[in-house]
Amino acid sequence: MIHVAIAEDDFRIASIQEEFLKQLTGFTLAGKALNAEDTLALLGKKRVDVLLLDIYMPDMLGTELLPIIKNRFPKTDIIMVTAASEKEMLEEALRYGVFHYLIKPVSLEKFTSVLNEYKKKKQLLQDTSQVTQDIVDAYFAGNAQALPQAAQLPTGIDSVTLNRVSEVLENLRDGVSIEEMGTQIGASRTTARRYLEYLVTVGKCRVEHEYGIVGRPERRYFKVGS
Repeated sequence: MIHVAIAEDDFRIASIQEEFLKQLTGFTLAGKALNAEDTLALLGKKRVDVLLLDIYMPDMLGTELLPIIKNRFPKTDIIMVTAASEKEMLEEALRYGVFHYLIKPVSLEKFTSVLNEYKKKKQLLQDTSQVTQDIVDAYFAGNAQALPQAAQLPTGIDSVTLNRVSEVLENLRDGVSIEEMGTQIGASRTTARRYLEYLVTVGKCRVEHEYGIVGRPERRYFKVGS
């Protein structure tokens, strides 16, 4: 279980992030803080694997907080979630090794994609006792090799939703129906079918027919290899 803290001075945005987090598997909320002082207090009291950190807080900029966190809590990873779009802010965040930089407003799809990418990379290192070049390449490449590049995707298929559909398939070893996929990704049945059928055509997914007591057989989709 990955423990997540939210440092956000707008309680409405913090609540939205909390609701997003509840929809993800393998994550739990460690706590929320409204300012820099409370953020440091929270990190000192609770286990926090990753901190969702705003930049514009009332007592200190999130970028000013970065070196303090890295010094006191070096094992805590940081994802910036901010309305700041200045290049200097991004450069400062990158200098302190933030995992990702999300610009508000953040959609559920983007939030899910970044947090799941974090989980996969953390798991990759946890499962590794000795680093090889393949492990390093897999870590820095993320999901780049797992799916076709965005430029190669057909009309009606976007990479963010495709990654989300693939992650759902990865986590549901018993397969998923079109209706279930639509619920999981917050999309219509038509959209869910389009993405699932696309994955079938590129060999990332297979279909089985499940026969019920009445009605037509249901198409159930499985990740190839499961």
